Amino acid sequence: MATVEIDFDVYKELTARRATETTTYNDVIRELLEMDAEPELANSGEASSGGLEMKGVFLPNGTQLRVTYKGQTYTAEIKDGAWLGSDGVRRNSPSDAACAITQTNVNGWRFWKVKRPSDTRWQVLNALRP
Repeated sequence: MATVEIDFDVYKELTARRATETTTYNDVIRELLEMDAEPELANSGEASSGGLEMKGVFLPNGTQLRVTYKGQTYTAEIKDGAWLGSDGVRRNSPSDAACAITQTNVNGWRFWKVKRPSDTRWQVLNALRP
């Protein structure tokens, strides 16, 4: 993934244009550039071998995710190539799932712990990023 440097005023303007906490800065920029919305996770992130690929990280079906927030434990699972919360809601990204829990903008890659079917221990999801 490429990194784009912006100054603080641009950051503030992008933040002000976010419709909700789950609207990403990428969504705002795509809208400003009059580009189509990003393809749905169902079309772009599913891996043919049974799992989900996001930002260079492959999570096979059966991968478990968990987080404890304000004393409550939340879980999710990769099932049929999608991120599925314990509430049955399909999420677009780790950050989308984290924002749904915290009701604020959160880096989901640092928020969630993950355990793939082949793993023996839990680790922070961000540790899997290339």
